[in-house]
Amino acid sequence: MKLTPSRSLKEIAGLINASFIGSPETLLYGINEIHKVEKGDITFVDNPKYYKRALESPATLIIINELVDCPPGKVLIISKEPFRDYNYLTNHFRPFVQAKSAINETAVIGEGTILQPGVFIGNHVTVGKNCIIHANVCLYDHTMLGDNVIIHANTVIGSDAFYFKKGADGYEQMHSCGRAIIHDNVSIGAGCTMDRGVSGDTVIGKGTKIDNHVHIGHDTVIGQNCLIAAQVGIAGVVIIEDDVILWGQVGVQKDLTIGKGAVVLGQSGIGKSLPGNITYFGSPVREAREKMKELALIKQLPEIIQELRNIKV
Repeated sequence: MKLTPSRSLKEIAGLINASFIGSPETLLYGINEIHKVEKGDITFVDNPKYYKRALESPATLIIINELVDCPPGKVLIISKEPFRDYNYLTNHFRPFVQAKSAINETAVIGEGTILQPGVFIGNHVTVGKNCIIHANVCLYDHTMLGDNVIIHANTVIGSDAFYFKKGADGYEQMHSCGRAIIHDNVSIGAGCTMDRGVSGDTVIGKGTKIDNHVHIGHDTVIGQNCLIAAQVGIAGVVIIEDDVILWGQVGVQKDLTIGKGAVVLGQSGIGKSLPGNITYFGSPVREAREKMKELALIKQLPEIIQELRNIKV
């Protein structure tokens, strides 16, 4: 999430009543969790296991729960509860705003776009030209659609990220302040869900086509001209490059990359990054022909075991 206008370290520390290390006039331009952080951003860390990653990240300000040496070019805020303070900042700069109407007055709707009955369009949503938004589609705040986008009935775009921190009293949700962005000529089926980014953007690239009942997790970026069939589930922070095909009921774990031109056959489970231009199958996935051979051999195991039992020593 970008801060417009930028804010100084002194201002940010004042909002959460915390001490800081570094020049008070250092300017901050955005807020991002560690997966999406850029130079000029605010991020946080509350686990020693991830201190090094956060301190060496592009972030300019790190909210941290221990007094450590401040790396060159960075500033620190020392906080007892970085997660809480980070959530406070994202809520402060992008709070939940109750809708007053089905089509919010701040929304921008392009020429030639058709909105069927029951469509909800939230605050600061942008919809391009010549789109068709079918009945009961929900576009949450700050969602952006390009031109010629088709979204079928009961799909939800921009819902909260599934991102929780476990504490003594249960799970605390990270406030979602990112966006959902859909580029030109995308088609999305009925009953789909696309979470917005935690603090960055969840993106669907130009020309991609998505079937019914597909879920896309927070901060996932899908490339151009992909095909995603029914009941695919994609976790957060996934990168799917151009021309990828995921057939029905494929499951994709978080924080991995699927290379350009990869094809994943139905009901496969993807647990690690995959090179492009290969057809995959199985759970965990392997190259499809090798997986088929493996399954064929497994079917022969009972006969092989019986033969071994019959061998007299």
